[in-house]
Amino acid sequence: MNFSFFLIVALLACSKSPSVSAPPVTPPDTTKTTNTDTTPAQYGTPFASVPDPRDVTIYQVNIRAFSATHNLQGVSNRLDQIKALGINTIYLMPVYPVGTLRSQNSPYCIRNFDSVGPEYGSLTDLRTFVDGAHSRGMAVILDFVVNQTSWDHPWITQHPDWYVHDGSGNIEQLSTYTDVAALNFSSTAMRTAIIGSMRGWVYKANIDGFRCDFADNPPIDFWQQAIDTLHNITTHKLLMLAEGTRTTNYSAGFDYNFGFQFYGTTLKGIFGGGAVTQIDNSNTVEYAGASGTNQIVRYLTNHDVDGSDGSPITLFGGKNGCMAAFVTIAYMKGVPFVYNGTEVAFPTAITFPFTSVVIDWTQNPDVTAQYTQVIGLRNSSTAIRRGSLLSYDNNDVCAFTKTAPGDTVFVMVNLRNSPVTYSVPATLQNTAWSDGFNSSAQQIGTQYSLPAYGFTVLRKQ
Repeated sequence: MNFSFFLIVALLACSKSPSVSAPPVTPPDTTKTTNTDTTPAQYGTPFASVPDPRDVTIYQVNIRAFSATHNLQGVSNRLDQIKALGINTIYLMPVYPVGTLRSQNSPYCIRNFDSVGPEYGSLTDLRTFVDGAHSRGMAVILDFVVNQTSWDHPWITQHPDWYVHDGSGNIEQLSTYTDVAALNFSSTAMRTAIIGSMRGWVYKANIDGFRCDFADNPPIDFWQQAIDTLHNITTHKLLMLAEGTRTTNYSAGFDYNFGFQFYGTTLKGIFGGGAVTQIDNSNTVEYAGASGTNQIVRYLTNHDVDGSDGSPITLFGGKNGCMAAFVTIAYMKGVPFVYNGTEVAFPTAITFPFTSVVIDWTQNPDVTAQYTQVIGLRNSSTAIRRGSLLSYDNNDVCAFTKTAPGDTVFVMVNLRNSPVTYSVPATLQNTAWSDGFNSSAQQIGTQYSLPAYGFTVLRKQ
């Protein structure tokens, strides 16, 4: 869906409960769109190397803009380049057929939850993509939509009681989105059908989890039901990403919430002149309710905000500022998320419905090399991925240590477009380290000079 953090807050504040509570309806066996009564045969071998949720680096693929062919094959052709970045989890935007009635050609306006849209290819193409990712050690999660369907989805006529109705008995749109009809979570049969579709993709495409669109909209007990059902597929380890902020998403079984506040308030605020110490507040707020391996996904951009706000290099100080921001995202607290094209500093906003722009992969190989280096160090450091955090932020510099058994890092990131002299915390003064990227010996005194948007990563093992 096309919404930023602020729009989601507004939508949740004004969202309507279903005006008609439909009695449970069991879909007939002949309804091909639900896949609720049978389990598809398992395609392929379940991927044994799905990473621990703390160790993930997510790469979002917008299929329409990714290649000149605008399809899954075009993405498969670049799997080696994605892997070379150090990525271990690929998130595919919706692969399903898009409705045409009242349509705005949104990938989130879905006519059939159980098939691959012909614009993207076929089930065989999706399987080929998943096989290719798995063979390179990368998991694959699918974007899935549970809140709505297109107006020409078969359920509109087959099961109108699966939708929210107004006082006159008309099916309602979802919030402000005129191109989609709102599903009714009071319907037991609708829930069963949606969950059955999610379950079906695990088997027939051998995928490794889901990014769940507008996840704060359904009642939390729906997600408990859905995720419990998915976790009962004991042959698969699944990653579950909520595009939401509710603390209860974690207790419902999600591994991740989205870092809306970190992007929309903190990161944009800092690059607008605000204090870097805002990051500490985001860490507190966004991790409320998190436990164990639960994480926040943090990003410089994604398909929603890239189109509405512009590309990261226009927001975050060009190539150098973006890299400083990415180091903060990747190393301090959370799981880094890379939207396709960011790794080549693609400067053009990819605007909805994502059909007018094709990423030019030949740009800025120096930026790609930096992303590879930064992600590579994260992959090699237990402290960065899982260590305990101590923050030493000041107004201009994001500084912190991360510590795990046998591995400690000290990171300083200047988030200003001018040189800064950072006062090293007393407990870290006059200590010996090695450079995290080249292993050269480094001695830290009482002050440390950082160039504009400069960063230093020091390590002890």
